[in-house]
Amino acid sequence: MKKLVSLAVLTALLSACMETTQNSASEYGSEGFGEETLVTESSNDAYLMAAAPRYYIGNAYKVEDVQYIPSEDFSYNRTGMAGIIPTELNGVKTSNGEVYDMNQMVATSKTLPLPTIAKVTNLENGQSLTVRVNNRGPFVNSRIMDLSPAAAAKIGLTNQTKVQVQVLQEESMAVKNATTGEKVAVVVEEEAPVAPAAAPVATPSGDYSVQVAAFYAEDSANALVQKMRAYGDANVIKEGDMFKVRIENLDASSARSVIDSLRSSEGMAPGLLKNGRWVNADSI
Repeated sequence: MKKLVSLAVLTALLSACMETTQNSASEYGSEGFGEETLVTESSNDAYLMAAAPRYYIGNAYKVEDVQYIPSEDFSYNRTGMAGIIPTELNGVKTSNGEVYDMNQMVATSKTLPLPTIAKVTNLENGQSLTVRVNNRGPFVNSRIMDLSPAAAAKIGLTNQTKVQVQVLQEESMAVKNATTGEKVAVVVEEEAPVAPAAAPVATPSGDYSVQVAAFYAEDSANALVQKMRAYGDANVIKEGDMFKVRIENLDASSARSVIDSLRSSEGMAPGLLKNGRWVNADSI
């Protein structure tokens, strides 16, 4: 692998904005860290696999009323709409400390670790490419990813288009190890979330439900519910256009314990329902 000469610094969330054919620059922004420049050799493979200034996952956050929970997911394979990162953002800092280069094969994601290596396929024409995911976004609920203009052009994406995004496990682990300095490859099983020891497993009785998150994408909800089953009777509830992840059938004591565990161990801000009606999460 060719050698990385120098590394850079960071961008993060700005508020969601109106969608256009070329996405607005206000969907991205800086967290105010100092800057350097990421210098790589001309090979795209060298750029894709270069170590980053840091390995960034981040905390749960909301876009409007939808919660997103960043996490390592080497089995990530989802379809959804993708757009194009604005050219005026060329040179700004990304969420993991790099500098955005619109001429490189890079992309944004709401939940994947930064950096992650992924295969993106334009489902309208079947063309695909490998990208380096190195920034959060897009901060609108209708798209799962935005691509640099160069990456978009390579697969014939000129407008918002449906794509398939598949994480490349071996490449993603390699770039993680290069960034964190780890020397031993880590298998997927070792990366799987471990249930907190204090988390209660609820029996199927009780008037309370704890809502963990709500998604427009059903596959996002299905992915999270597997993890939440460590806390109790977790299910995906479809209401209107949204898929809501809830831990159900809790008594008051179990609901209190689940809420406390999700806050402390997962960094989440869960909601509470009693007999299907919203109540204050701190009322029990």
